[in-house]
Amino acid sequence: MTSSNPASPARRNGAWRQAGRTLAAVAAMVALAGCEDKNTFVAPPPPKVDVATPVQRAVTRYIEATGNTAPVKSVDLVARVQGFLQSIDYQDGSFVKQGTQLFTIEPETYKLKLEQAQAAEAGAQASVRQTEADYKRQADLVQRQAVSQATLDTSTSNRDNAQANLQQAQANTKLAEVNYGYTKVTAPFDGIVSAHMVSIGELVGVSSPTQLATIVAMDPIYVNFTVNEQDVLRIRAEATRRGLTPANLKQFPIQIGLQTETGYPHEGHLDYVAPTLNQSTGTLAVRGLIPNDKRVLLPGYFVRVRVPFDQEKSALLVPDTALGSDQGGRYLLVVNGDNVVEQRKVQIGPVDNGLRVIEDGLKPEDRVVIAGLLRVIPGQKIDPQVTKIEQPQASNK
Repeated sequence: MTSSNPASPARRNGAWRQAGRTLAAVAAMVALAGCEDKNTFVAPPPPKVDVATPVQRAVTRYIEATGNTAPVKSVDLVARVQGFLQSIDYQDGSFVKQGTQLFTIEPETYKLKLEQAQAAEAGAQASVRQTEADYKRQADLVQRQAVSQATLDTSTSNRDNAQANLQQAQANTKLAEVNYGYTKVTAPFDGIVSAHMVSIGELVGVSSPTQLATIVAMDPIYVNFTVNEQDVLRIRAEATRRGLTPANLKQFPIQIGLQTETGYPHEGHLDYVAPTLNQSTGTLAVRGLIPNDKRVLLPGYFVRVRVPFDQEKSALLVPDTALGSDQGGRYLLVVNGDNVVEQRKVQIGPVDNGLRVIEDGLKPEDRVVIAGLLRVIPGQKIDPQVTKIEQPQASNK
């Protein structure tokens, strides 16, 4: 006998399949829910950036230029009398003191001429004494009416001629002394003498003075440079504010340094300022005077020059690396009270002991981004790490 079962195999299989699909859907929903929780966006923390307030200290303002050294005195030594060069009495390139004998030019001839002039002067003096005595005798005889007035006139004329001859003889003696002195060429001042340009035995001073050598004074030494018109106006404005006269400007210190030297180790003072500007270049010629007792500076050197003209007591300075630039000029990145970066346009000044002077656009309390500039942009919030700007060792050189 056959019985009917409502849960046939086909119905049971369909039920199992439906249950499986339901479980799979539930599992998928659970999985999706889990994935959704893991992919939720979490904002990264603000970047840590080093910030510091600007350094505040006194800064000296300088006018900077380039120049060249030049000797205070330089003279060509020449033969002023004719003769054969008898001796060279110095070593080429040596330092000599004023009055040192450098060359000797055949002195015997000029010594004989001096002696000849001295003898002629002695004869003229004897003639003056004789004619003076004769004049006195004739004058006495005229008073006694023993001789005529004509005889006295002749005696007077002889006396006057003798006195004129004596004056001529004295002038000849002085001229002979001068020429004899020219046979010994001496140093007119302390300096270094160049290599000789003539040889012993050579005839010099024949038709014109013959150059024998050159002597150059080394201490002190000039420094010639130029200042542009804008700096001239700044200096004059500062001088007016301080009540300085043009004469006081020559008391301004000047500092120079050679190409191979660090800083400005040589110091002197201004010596000359041209009265007018050069219209073609717009510059003013200026000259400084530098002590050079060790003869470190040679004429013709190229030097760096700076002249201090003002001092700011509370200047603001930042590292040069903290500055950026764009088409609008130079700027700094400054962090405001909400720790948001702002771009601040600034006017920069000179570098002082490794730090850049900020002329305008910055306040003493501002926090300046000094490191990690590439990691921040204006408008971004950051985590400021307050630090201190390291100041290089100050140097007056």
